[in-house]
Amino acid sequence: MTDELSDRIKQVRSELNISQRDFAKRIYVSQTLLGNIELGIRNVNDRTIQLILNAFNVNKDWLLTGKGEMFSAPAVDIKLSNLIDNFNQLDATLKDFMLEQSKSLLKIQKKKNNA
Repeated sequence: MTDELSDRIKQVRSELNISQRDFAKRIYVSQTLLGNIELGIRNVNDRTIQLILNAFNVNKDWLLTGKGEMFSAPAVDIKLSNLIDNFNQLDATLKDFMLEQSKSLLKIQKKKNNA
């Protein structure tokens, strides 16, 4: 695989605003390995490519060649999926806090849109 593939993997992670740690966890590799892949130090095996495709709904053609759309599903759906995954890992108190924060964010957005 080429350095371009490593750049596209990093681009997926960046687009989803996911840390290396969380991205690596979702594809069952170490953060160190992912960092080395993104730097072009380590090659990506077929298993890891398939895990990236499945975990983040990445378009295979785009990942391998750079042609086409980055995601098979809209990025919004992937971000929502990541949000739900994060939410489900919280305890009940933090879930309530997160819901209240989302309500506050909506109020801020409405004020901004009305200004």
